[in-house]
Amino acid sequence: QVQVAESGGGLVQPGGSLRLTCAVSGSPVSIYSMAWFRQAPGKQREFVALLTTDGREAIGDTVKGRFTISRNNGEGSKYEAYLQMDNLKVEDTAVYLCNAGISWGQGTQVTVSS
Repeated sequence: QVQVAESGGGLVQPGGSLRLTCAVSGSPVSIYSMAWFRQAPGKQREFVALLTTDGREAIGDTVKGRFTISRNNGEGSKYEAYLQMDNLKVEDTAVYLCNAGISWGQGTQVTVSS
């Protein structure tokens, strides 16, 4: 069974940066790709970024040019994905969730406010 845990969220001022980490453990052979989504209060879950095991990448239109996704090489069966978020805006405020295969984490809160 795959376990997913996000970390790195917090409060940041507009224009600031944060780096989120998604740690995956359990059965790494079941992992095909790792992705980030976000959900703000009263809004639908929104796609943020995707990175497949063969390096294909997709970035959501609302964050393109500001967010980047990366992952480690799976050393020691420890898989991590990262979301570097730069030039953050108030509208980026949301719970950020990591998806690995069919598994989801609990999310980490990102709040952008002055």
